[in-house]
Amino acid sequence: MSASLSQLIAALHCSRGVAHKRDISAVVAALGIGGDSAIKVGDDCAAIPDPSGDGWLLLAIEGFLTEFVEREPRFAGWCGVMVNVSDIYAMGGRPIAVVDAIWSRDAVHGKAILDGMAEAARVYGVPVVGGHANARAGHEQLSVAILGRASALLSSFDAKPGDVLIAATDLRGGYRPHFSNWDAASGSDPERLRGDLDILPTLAEDRLCCAAKDISNAGLLGTLLMLLECSNVGAEVDLDQVPMPADADPLRWLLHTFPSYGFLLAVRPSKVDDVLARFLARDISASAIGRCTAARQLHLTDDGDRALAWDFEQQPLIGCAPTIAAPVAQRRAA
Repeated sequence: MSASLSQLIAALHCSRGVAHKRDISAVVAALGIGGDSAIKVGDDCAAIPDPSGDGWLLLAIEGFLTEFVEREPRFAGWCGVMVNVSDIYAMGGRPIAVVDAIWSRDAVHGKAILDGMAEAARVYGVPVVGGHANARAGHEQLSVAILGRASALLSSFDAKPGDVLIAATDLRGGYRPHFSNWDAASGSDPERLRGDLDILPTLAEDRLCCAAKDISNAGLLGTLLMLLECSNVGAEVDLDQVPMPADADPLRWLLHTFPSYGFLLAVRPSKVDDVLARFLARDISASAIGRCTAARQLHLTDDGDRALAWDFEQQPLIGCAPTIAAPVAQRRAA
């Protein structure tokens, strides 16, 4: 194994984003909501069967690190809407409305957050319909929740062995100051942004894809681990095929970068060309980066060198995988 690949794998295991995702397992266990729950936990949104019998209601929430809100308050407000909208689209849905909870030292410090949120709500066409505010807190904090609806789902639980993994990212942007947020949204044409996102529900509705995940603050590889774990599969990934800016640091891009538009999809081989064409037609960088496997391990290839990066049998991550039924012979012997 090359030094660069071994360093990447070591950094993956101790990255801050992956550590944050590990924390999910304790919450899931304490609440008793993982594994085989009626409503699956581990997706980008909770998919709740619509009482009308037509599709699903999608419910999600995002909270933001205090250091991020304090250093980039307007962008944090923007992200409050943007990342929630992305979660809804990652599930094959379309957003309905958001609510927020905002704490600030005073009204002046809170205004920048609210300004960013209002701007993003206008750009993405998603109204803020209520929430909670406290302008007498010790510092700034922000949490935003969203409601959406889907007629056909994209889920973290539906990747199958043999599926082709596709990474799709809008590279028409740049890093924000201080953090690894790749911003290809603020300042862009609102109609284009909404059209780019609408690729996801149309893929679900046209039955071209059934498994997807929004690339989060755990980076592309941390997000991939969550997708694989929920689907009880592994993967072989060629890092040379991952779309990334020409001047990006691969370690930063793969482990830490949170893109404003970035998705991982698991696609049946016969549908790959159609899926890629949808993204490329809108100038979204997309490529096949690997394939799902039955073995519950992630192997990475870089410049021809191959190494084991994660083994779910030895090291679960978020603890949301459904129970794997034992083979019949094993059940009889038990």
